[in-house]
Amino acid sequence: MTTTLPSVFQKYRIMLNSAMRAQLSTRGLAVYRMLEYSMGWADVEGQPVDAVSGKALRPTLCLLACEAAGGDPENALPAAVSLELIHHFSLIHDDIQDRDETRHHRRTLWAVWGEPKAIVAGNTLRVIADRSLWDLIERGVPYRSVVTAADLLTEAYLQMIEGQYLDLSFEGRPDITLDEYLTMISCKTGALIRCSMNLGAVIGSGAGEAVEAFRECGRSLGFVFQIRDDILGIWGDQKATGKPVGADIVRKKNSLPIVYSMSKAGGVDRAELQAIYRKASPDGRDVETVLDIMDTLGARAYAQGLASAHCTRALETLEAIDVPRESRAHIEEIARFLLVREH
Repeated sequence: MTTTLPSVFQKYRIMLNSAMRAQLSTRGLAVYRMLEYSMGWADVEGQPVDAVSGKALRPTLCLLACEAAGGDPENALPAAVSLELIHHFSLIHDDIQDRDETRHHRRTLWAVWGEPKAIVAGNTLRVIADRSLWDLIERGVPYRSVVTAADLLTEAYLQMIEGQYLDLSFEGRPDITLDEYLTMISCKTGALIRCSMNLGAVIGSGAGEAVEAFRECGRSLGFVFQIRDDILGIWGDQKATGKPVGADIVRKKNSLPIVYSMSKAGGVDRAELQAIYRKASPDGRDVETVLDIMDTLGARAYAQGLASAHCTRALETLEAIDVPRESRAHIEEIARFLLVREH
């Protein structure tokens, strides 16, 4: 396994970027320049740049699943664009809710233009994503499959929003169960990743056993992605993540290692964890205390073990169907990368 981004992420990058830019370039309002900034294509003044804009995991999985299911990935391009734009819409709103002022080492949209305009920009992006999906018809995708795709995507981002609500409702609660937490991340993070492979398979093959297999593969990859994210939020290398060790502890974020530790700690350790998470602003000593308790409880090993189990499950779901050797190798490479990635 390697922490290097798999080469398959470059396979579709050019046509994906071109299709996404086309969705934002037809209107002249300033809100579209804001969106180009948020996508990493322009600076604050609207001048072209090539900033870091993410891995494009969801659209890559969509196009790869389409090809693996026997279809032409270019036919799934409108769906891939929709997935990435909805993902970016969620990031714009998440940054407002979490008060995050930087993302990918750049100021966030609300930090530059204020909350009201950032909210409008996010909503605009979501509508553009909806409109993009219907371009599947122009690609020759059967109308029945297009309607199925629209229904799947709408349900997925509804679940994503429901998951965000659950995440916000968990703030300040010391009694969240592991089952509650896993349900939340299966919605907030998992829904779009699951939908990515589901949509690709629907467009590539129409229906049947393959669609079910790719959906379940995506479901498990969603858990791998978020659990690894939780690990990096506490133990990640600052040079890679841009955040100090223990960043999620300072934010009092109820991520998986914390939820696990709260559920397993007893006596003095549990009381200490709860006291720290009741503080307005935990300090460096508090972070060290929480890290020591989690180390004693094996929280990091538990989280990585759970992610590894879901990685195995993701690959097992594809064993019963016919997948081209190259596509299977790409999916395996992505799964194992998600398990060990450093940012």
